[in-house]
Amino acid sequence: MSLLKKFATVASGTLMSRIFGFTREMLMAVFLGTGPVADAFNTAFRFPNTFRRLFAEGAFNTAFVPLFAKEIEQNGMDGAKRFSEEVFGVLFTILLGLTIAMELSMPFLVSTVIAPGFTNDPVKFENTVNLAMIMFPYLACMSLAAMMGGMLNSLHKYFAAAIAPVFLNFILISALLLAWVQNYDPLQIGYALSWGVMTSGVVQLGIVWFAVRRAGIKIGFRRPKLTPNVRRLLVLALPAAITGGITQINLLINTNIASGSAGAVSSLVYADRFYQLPLGVVGIAVATVLLPELSRALRGGNMQEAGNLQNRSVEFTLFLTLPAAAALLVFSEPLVRLLFERGQFGPESTLIVSQILAVYGLGLPAFVLIKAFLPGFFAREDTRTPMIFAGISVVVNVSLALFLFPRLGPSGIATAEITAGWVNALLLFVVLIWRKHWDYDAGLIRRIPRLIIAAAIMATALYFASDYLEFYLSRQVGFAIQATTLGLLVIGSMIVYFATVFAIGGASLSALKGNMRGRKKAAAAPQDKDISA
Repeated sequence: MSLLKKFATVASGTLMSRIFGFTREMLMAVFLGTGPVADAFNTAFRFPNTFRRLFAEGAFNTAFVPLFAKEIEQNGMDGAKRFSEEVFGVLFTILLGLTIAMELSMPFLVSTVIAPGFTNDPVKFENTVNLAMIMFPYLACMSLAAMMGGMLNSLHKYFAAAIAPVFLNFILISALLLAWVQNYDPLQIGYALSWGVMTSGVVQLGIVWFAVRRAGIKIGFRRPKLTPNVRRLLVLALPAAITGGITQINLLINTNIASGSAGAVSSLVYADRFYQLPLGVVGIAVATVLLPELSRALRGGNMQEAGNLQNRSVEFTLFLTLPAAAALLVFSEPLVRLLFERGQFGPESTLIVSQILAVYGLGLPAFVLIKAFLPGFFAREDTRTPMIFAGISVVVNVSLALFLFPRLGPSGIATAEITAGWVNALLLFVVLIWRKHWDYDAGLIRRIPRLIIAAAIMATALYFASDYLEFYLSRQVGFAIQATTLGLLVIGSMIVYFATVFAIGGASLSALKGNMRGRKKAAAAPQDKDISA
């Protein structure tokens, strides 16, 4: 299977999840808007979700995958099974202890770490505590699911782990529809959503567990024991967890800061949902596929293939994210108005969320590039360097957020996030080049400026076209006219971008066809080969 097909396999599952996620947020905007229950739910959900990114995605998609792949190569499937059972026993024990400790200390954590600003509103504070206690066991389910997803990725079976998150959004949408039918009040909706999150964790764990069994590995429970392999995993996992979850660390800190202003937390969450679509579809696909592929190339001593994998991955990310970033920058308000503005979500909320979203657009390429750069360190079992850079970016984020939030409101927090993201991306890039772990080729250098030019041309055309059609994108016309106009503008922008990028040589159609054929030599193709088309 070609590199592009592997990206597409993961991206398709992630895209489905993000589409359902948009539907979920649209319904939440109708029923909850940016009111106190929305703030309580989003804050409570962010806490276990942050730990999931830190301990699950951060640790196991970076530390576990190379070690598991090495175990397969050295000791076969039996050795890999033994290693996975050793890790499962230790991980399950840690998660059980962590869950009990967090449940008992949740009131203290909400008042000091998660949302100290909510203490001024006793009702919102109590609701946040209760909702967080319901949802926190979701962390344990998703951490175990992430481990099994890492096993599947190492076995080159990507789809099950990519499709499992769809069920979170499917279950939450079902809860919201039930709330509509039963005429629930906002607080009842918040509790229904929280129980839905918990249920989805169990469902997602079941999906990947079944997929691992079908792949030929049946995981049994072993008494927790710190074997040499487990100790090596823990050494790698701690900095990897911090690095892989840096965005979530910043979000948690920013939630803490934003909790002092009514509606700010929910506004940031709604804007985050938009830019998570391209970030998730492209960034997660690249990071998920690139790490095991790069690990395999480095273990085989094939440096040319490793360099080509990294160059083509960067091309692929920029090819898709630069136009998305440009569109968010110039077209955020019509998008937010069409998808969210109804029910409890009014024009004022649209204005605030669209301003935040435009800022996020400027940071989108940085966050996706981080996911493309990190495998260059993790595949070499270097988790310490990215952890240091992640720490630097946290300092940048916190400092700027504290300074800008009183002056710019939620947009100030978004500005702090994207600045920290660009700092992190630049540090990773410079060190990869300095250590000669990545040798960028002539094709990459030639295409990047052309991709930027094509995205700028598209953004200019979209800006003037949306200004000309402003009336047909306004609240004065019906939903159908707004949706049709917006759809035509999106299609027109895509035509402008793709026509321009192919015309000026930013991408190659012939290379795309070659990759889609899935030739075995695709991954080791000449370094000037392009997959970004």
